[in-house]
Amino acid sequence: MIHEELTHQIIGSAMTVHSILGAGFQEVIYQRALALEMKKRGLEFHREMEMGIFYDNTEIGTRRVDFFVENIIMLELKALSKLEDIHLNQAMNYCQAYNLPVGLLINFGAKSLEFKRVYNLSHPDNKKNDRR
Repeated sequence: MIHEELTHQIIGSAMTVHSILGAGFQEVIYQRALALEMKKRGLEFHREMEMGIFYDNTEIGTRRVDFFVENIIMLELKALSKLEDIHLNQAMNYCQAYNLPVGLLINFGAKSLEFKRVYNLSHPDNKKNDRR
C-alpha cells in the first residue's frame, strides 16, 4: 500500500485524539487537537490549505483541504454521527482534483473513530504499484 507508514501515523494521531475527546465536538475542535498530536509526532502539515481545482488545465476554483500532510496526503475531517457515500466521493474527488496519490477521510463524530483511505487510481504512483 502506497504511503502506508505515513497514513498509519496520521490515523494513529486521530485515534489518540478520539480516545481523549470522544465524539460530540465540532469539527474545528478535532482539527485543533489533531494538529497538536501530529506536531508531537513530528509530522509536517499545512492546515486549511487552499488548493486550486483544475479542469482541462484551467483553474476553475479553489477548495481548502483540512490538512495537507508531508506535502503528499490530503486529510479531510468530519464530525458526523455517520459517514455517507457523498463524503467518501468528496475525498476521492479531492485526490483527483489535486492530483494526489492518496488521501484520508476521518470521522470523529461516531462512537468509534472512522477512517477511509482513498486513492487516485490515475496518479502515476498508484499505477506503478498496481498489482493486477
